[in-house]
Formats: sequence, C-alpha cells, structure tokens
Amino acid sequence: MSLNRKYIPILVTVILFLAMFAAGSFRYTGFFSLQVLMNLLVDNAFLLITAVGMTFVILTGGIDLSVGSVIALSTMVSASLVEQHGWPPGVVIPLVLLMGAVLGCGMGAIIQYFKIQPFIVTLAGMFLARGLCYVISIDTITIDNGFYTSVAQTKIPLPGGSFISISAVIALVVVTFAVFVASYTRFGRNVYALGGSEQSALLMGLPVARTKIIVYTFSGFCSALSGVVFTFYMLSGYGLHAVGFELDTIAAVVIGGTLLTGGVGYVVGTFFGVLIQGVIQTIISFEGTLSSWWTKIVIGLLLFVFILLQRLLSAKRSAIKP
Repeated sequence: MSLNRKYIPILVTVILFLAMFAAGSFRYTGFFSLQVLMNLLVDNAFLLITAVGMTFVILTGGIDLSVGSVIALSTMVSASLVEQHGWPPGVVIPLVLLMGAVLGCGMGAIIQYFKIQPFIVTLAGMFLARGLCYVISIDTITIDNGFYTSVAQTKIPLPGGSFISISAVIALVVVTFAVFVASYTRFGRNVYALGGSEQSALLMGLPVARTKIIVYTFSGFCSALSGVVFTFYMLSGYGLHAVGFELDTIAAVVIGGTLLTGGVGYVVGTFFGVLIQGVIQTIISFEGTLSSWWTKIVIGLLLFVFILLQRLLSAKRSAIKP
C-alpha cells in the first residue's frame, strides 16, 4: 500500500523531530529526559497556541500577520488593567480573549466582504495592535498580582520528578480541541474545502463567508490566549513583546507540513513544527558556545527545505492529473 503524498510533509516533520532529539540525546548528557521534553512545551506554549490558530488560517489559503502584535496588546491590556486600575484577573482575562476574537472577526469580515488580500488586512491589524500598545504605555508594566505570579510558579508534578506548567497544559488542551475540530467536524471539512478551492466550495453550497470569518476569529482568540500565557511567562506587559513572532508562527506551521496555498495540513504537524523549533533552541542552549541567532539560521534552512518539498509534491500531483 503506497503512502498518500499529502502525508509525506508531516511524516518528514515527525522523523526530523525524532532525529534531532536523538542527536541531542547522544551528544549531551542529561538531554534524554522527560523534563527536557516537557520544557519544550513549557517554553513554547504561547508559540504552540498561536500556531494552532495560524494553521486554520493557512489551511484556508490565508495568512495572519497580526498575531505577534495581538500578543503584545494582550499583555499590555492585562498588565494595565490589573496593575494600574486594580481589575480582577477573572474579568481581565475573558475581556482580553474577547478583544482578540473581535479583532480577528473584524479582519476576517473585511477580507471576505471587501475582497482584500489577507496579507494587507492583517498587516494593517498588526500596525493597529502594536500602535495601541504604545497608547497604553511606552514602558514595561510589571505584574505583581498574586494570581499571575501563582500561575507562573505552579509546577504540575509528573512521574520521575519532572513537571509541566499550567501554560503548557492550556496549550495541549488547545491542540486537542483543534485536532478534533479539524478532523471530526463539519466546520473542519469546510476549512479544508475552502483551502482546496474557494470557487468549488461556493459551488458546493458551503458557507464560505462564515467559515472564513470564524477562522480569523479563532486565530485572533488564539493570539489573545497566547498573550495571556505569555503574560504568565514574562509577568509583564510591553509593547515590544513578540516582535517578529508572526514569522516564527508561520515557520512552525510550514515546517509542520501545512501547504501555504491551503487545503493540506494537520494540527499535529504544527505541534511537531513547534517542538522542532524548541529542540533547536535546546540544543543551542546545551552547546553553550553558539549564538541564539543560530536558531533563526537553522529554522530558515528548514523552511527552504520544506517549501521545496511542498513544491515538488505539488508538481508531482499536477503531473499525475488527467
């Protein structure tokens, strides 16, 4: 039984992750441990959450450049309301999530009804969100609230003396939910159909407008949730948080095997794409003599490889069509 071509990118991603983790385990003492594996989730929980939302957007053939700025805005709104205005976290967090969802919904509606390229609309959203950060404050706002510090310091024990953070658990819940939605719901099938061919989806009578708007709403929600998790991680709000983060997110999705043209990809692939970035950072940390910029260099090379792989698979798929 031959392997379906659409599964090749995700298979390559999983094999690459296992190979990199094995290489680190052979080279560095203490690398092969459950805690190192859990740290990949702990340190990249906010990236994983954002990448899940971005996966749905790219599956429709779109792009969302606003995610990093929405994360920064979420940290600023959270820090400002909690520290400077004394609002309780139980009110602030839902408000921040609603803000992200509304911004995403607005961008999705503009993209759909005004037929403007997602790149342009989300670029405008990126500038808007980043600008609003500096309207709130140009300085860092440190968070001393007991709830935020408690969540940041809580360690959920695991077998063998290892632990995982609340933020990582949130990220895993988001991944599980996204896998279910993409694989087992009508909405998930609509997303894939829309990415395959919007015109065909319209002819089939699928709710294209609603699907597209919900996808961008979900991406905005994920970005805001990532901002909340990032606030737990940094315990501060700052307008320069997550600068360029949208590129890391897109890289994780592409390395995870999702086609930039839409219609093909899996949330599980994105999960491993994020873990690959985490493994690269961990190996560089264990090495000790390399600059952190090597992370960007390796990710850039991997992007080239995966984009070429996607191109080759697309060319072969086109060649076998009658």
